[in-house]
Amino acid sequence: EVQLVESGGGLVQPGGSLRLACAASGFTFDDYAMSWVRQAPGKGRQWVSTLYAYIGDTHYADSVKGRFTISTDNAKNTLYLQMNSLQPEDTAVYYCAGVNLGRYLGTSWYGGSEKTEYDYWGQGTQVTVSS
Repeated sequence: EVQLVESGGGLVQPGGSLRLACAASGFTFDDYAMSWVRQAPGKGRQWVSTLYAYIGDTHYADSVKGRFTISTDNAKNTLYLQMNSLQPEDTAVYYCAGVNLGRYLGTSWYGGSEKTEYDYWGQGTQVTVSS
């Protein structure tokens, strides 16, 4: 059974840092593109970042570029999102999601905000940035 379980969320002051984790089971990252997607209160989902682990290719939304870093620990089958210089506008529920590499083969897809764009989706972890 495939599972994605996020952790690491919490309350942090503006300018602070958090590291989110997404523990995966039932598949390996080398066969998937892994993304982080967030949803702020009262707003739609926003794509944050995508990692193609098999080639180490990363993509980021402009709003987080230079502040967030996506990575994996293949030995632990865990995806991470290191978030630095957090701002109140980063407050959201953060979800990790995975899609098989074959689904978008030959396209320019590198991430999206819709659940239907992914094969697997976690339950989310809350990040609140506030003083």
